[in-house]
Amino acid sequence: MRTVRFDGGTLVLEQFAPDEIPTGFRHDPRIGLPRGRGIRYHDVVLALHRSGEPYADEARDYGVLERHHETGRTPRVYQAEAVAAWRASGRRGTVVLPTGAGKSFVAEMCIADAKRSTLVVAPTLDLVGQWYDQLRHAFGDPVGIIGGGAHEVHDITVTTYDSAHIHMRRYGNRFGLLIFDEVHHLPGPAYAQAAEDAISPFRLGLTATLERPDGSHSAVDRLVGPVCYRKEITELAGEFLAEYRTEYIEVDLTEDERVAYDEARTTFRTFCDIRGVRLGGAGGWNRFLREAARSSEGREALAAWRESRRILQATRTKLEVLEGLLRRHKDGRVVVFTNDNASVYTISRLLLLPAITHQTDIKERRAYLDAFAAGELGVLVTSRVLNEGVDMPAADVGIVLSGTGTVREHVQRLGRILRRREGKQAVLYEVVVRGSSEERTSARRRDHDAYR
Repeated sequence: MRTVRFDGGTLVLEQFAPDEIPTGFRHDPRIGLPRGRGIRYHDVVLALHRSGEPYADEARDYGVLERHHETGRTPRVYQAEAVAAWRASGRRGTVVLPTGAGKSFVAEMCIADAKRSTLVVAPTLDLVGQWYDQLRHAFGDPVGIIGGGAHEVHDITVTTYDSAHIHMRRYGNRFGLLIFDEVHHLPGPAYAQAAEDAISPFRLGLTATLERPDGSHSAVDRLVGPVCYRKEITELAGEFLAEYRTEYIEVDLTEDERVAYDEARTTFRTFCDIRGVRLGGAGGWNRFLREAARSSEGREALAAWRESRRILQATRTKLEVLEGLLRRHKDGRVVVFTNDNASVYTISRLLLLPAITHQTDIKERRAYLDAFAAGELGVLVTSRVLNEGVDMPAADVGIVLSGTGTVREHVQRLGRILRRREGKQAVLYEVVVRGSSEERTSARRRDHDAYR
């Protein structure tokens, strides 16, 4: 009898005739049998079932999920539509919804609909904790956790991308439904391997910002499933998300800062011109770094670039604007975003504001976020660590003092302030130095319908 079994993230086929071996399998001379990635399970078993011939499925080690979905929530129209679209796509696909639109509740309903043991994969331990609490509330105990020192597996389990990469060869046949939160992280080679090692026939991707600058988001179609449902911020703002506006504020460098900035940029640009480095093209920055490592002039150019960035991110005029905005929104809940930790700590020290970076202890970070949610803190200053995933429903004002040029980051920052509540009017300020490289960076990251 033809047999399919799971072996360390792969499938091994037994008693298959040469003309019956599916696409994606190759002869393994070590065992004398065809072997393929675990992700092929769905197609292999479906073909065997359709053939009408008997077969043995020794790969699957998951069963029906016997959990009642406890919820007092009525799904919003678009949430119900998303679940229906996912079901119609064979329970394999990606749902793209803005931050604050309730993607995790969509996931709850998909778990209840699939009725299969489920592994939820999230990018950070903070998010793992949020998922753990939500799933325990929705489906009861026990809920397992893999990561952050915990290693407990149940029919509903939450893990990080890093831990999934490490352990999927061991547990890749234990779950019928695989959910990737912030699925835009998945296309990296190590994380993609985790998706390939799992046999889960049902898969769900969740994100607010699917597209990646390198175009590798197209891999999500194969690893999870193509986009089956999508709504943008502009489609949900007002009725389901908070009304919002964005303000673009230009500032000037001081005279001393302008002289130092122009000098640093000239040093940097001159080196690029001499070496023929075009930063706007693909791989331009990596080319610059390679050239910079080869000479003292290159190292000087790299130091000049860093100095120009420091001047823009820490200019006194931005701090003056920040102080004015904080006075204007003294009764609001404000998140101040920067691109680097040094700026966070400078602002924190000068204005006596609590700061959160990737260096902040988890317990301290949780205490700050809880105090912010309760209204005991009105302002938090952060770099990029709060860009995605962290639930901040109380935030209604965002102030971007510096950042990258990626659309994803800017949309994520806007999403932090869009949780709806009655009468809420959110506002995102972007503070940019006039006549600097920040103008081009800002133009790139604002290339999204949410800012038009």
